[in-house]
Amino acid sequence: MKAFAQLFADLDETNKTNEKVRILKDYFVAVSDQDKIHTLALFTGRKPKRQINSTLVRTWAMEMAGIPGWLFEESYHVVGDLGETIALLLPGNTSSQDKSLAEWIEEINHLGNLDEEERRTWLRASWASMDQQERFVFNKVLTGSFRVGVSQNLIIKALADLSGLDTATLTHRIMGNWDPLTFSYPQLMQEQDASDDFSRPYPFYLAYAIQETSDQVKSAAQIGETLGDPADWQAEWKWDGIRAQAIRRGESFIWTRGEELATEKFPELHDFLADLPDGTVLDGEAICYSEGHPLPFNVLQTRIGRKNLSKKILAESPMVFIAYDCLEYQGEDTRGLPLTSRRKILEDLQLATRHPEAFMISPVVNFSGWEELYALRMQSREYHAEGFMLKKRSSVYQVGRKRGDWWKWKVDPLSVDAVMVYAQKGHGRRADLYTDYTFAVWDGDKLVPFAKAYSGLTDKEIGQVDHFIKRNTIEKFGPVRTVKPELVFEIGFEGINQSTRHKSGVALRFPRILRWRQDKKMEEADTIESLKAML
Repeated sequence: MKAFAQLFADLDETNKTNEKVRILKDYFVAVSDQDKIHTLALFTGRKPKRQINSTLVRTWAMEMAGIPGWLFEESYHVVGDLGETIALLLPGNTSSQDKSLAEWIEEINHLGNLDEEERRTWLRASWASMDQQERFVFNKVLTGSFRVGVSQNLIIKALADLSGLDTATLTHRIMGNWDPLTFSYPQLMQEQDASDDFSRPYPFYLAYAIQETSDQVKSAAQIGETLGDPADWQAEWKWDGIRAQAIRRGESFIWTRGEELATEKFPELHDFLADLPDGTVLDGEAICYSEGHPLPFNVLQTRIGRKNLSKKILAESPMVFIAYDCLEYQGEDTRGLPLTSRRKILEDLQLATRHPEAFMISPVVNFSGWEELYALRMQSREYHAEGFMLKKRSSVYQVGRKRGDWWKWKVDPLSVDAVMVYAQKGHGRRADLYTDYTFAVWDGDKLVPFAKAYSGLTDKEIGQVDHFIKRNTIEKFGPVRTVKPELVFEIGFEGINQSTRHKSGVALRFPRILRWRQDKKMEEADTIESLKAML
């Protein structure tokens, strides 16, 4: 654990990509194969099962630290992270140990066999044997809140440099339904991957954005200068669902882009998957669809987190798979074929399907020039889409986000001007800054909260807003501060729907701060009627 805790600290101290890769390589060279595979599991979101709930962890930490609950809560609000708060409050260690990461995870996994008092004794003894940094990382693993500021791509690069394997092969191998208790580091690194998991998806190919916000608008002429001859490009609508791969290899599997095996969440897709030729992998969008068009994303949200899908839910949110691409066909990897060839396979599969209600392919949007496509893009919301995907007809299917062949050209976000009314401190390095804000619009002479947002400001602006909040706090409710209504911000969002759960009556999709409107007074902010007119 000492080596893993030091790795976490070293990575947190640098923002340089090459330095992070060097740190990772040094670590992987130094530790055992068991620690390597558990590290890889933690860095790719495969956490051990949580065996002690956070209430007990907090209670036992307060007992060991000898402090009252109110002081612990105040400390937690300042620090913003439970694991770090406990690590800071506990007294110094009274013993030491040299257990590896793998040994600690084995002990955590066996906690389910202990009663509550035995777990309490184990946890207090564990804390007593660690220094502050070890406790911090240990707490993150124990409570299931482990996060690290390192992308999967950097880990893959470090492992590729050490092994001599190419990054695409390694990326593919660490995807899928593997467990660090049964999948070994030598299996990961062997030349021939005899441990292939039939459920394993391919790494997703991600598009670069042509435009994201209203102050980055590109004209049709500029698009033409960037992309060239429109005849070289295929345009498709960009749908708002869950990016997924549908796999048929003896059995059927559905993997989301977040590397979640979600087969059982989409029962409507099982029959179409079972009908696909064996050895087929499709890339596309799982999306709720009815009466010839996609339904709003909030409809999909009603079923995402449910363990049991009732007949009512299935009827109200029918699911389809809209295929974008074919990555494997008849057991052969097709990613190296040009897009036109992969598209032909998709079209043949659609013609042969017996389940058109569940399986579609993303329609190609015909256009003769960039001016025409630019005009069509402005109508995206009428087609229940977010804009266009632009793909070079000659492109192969690559790994990760690569610039040049695939672009997403989204429609400008919807936006309103709103007043900040509440604020809360952030987490991590921003734990002492107010960075989470709640915004309101006018309903008559009252301000009605309608959205929270925490991204979109520069570090300098965050500092200025934090300075204002600390000097203009009206009331305190735990970690939340009521702020003097004065600052106005332009809030952008991708969509808006009616909501009975929110007092404002609306729910926004992906709200974020577009800019600080220092040129506007709060009286000039938008109204609730302005928002509802966008429904």
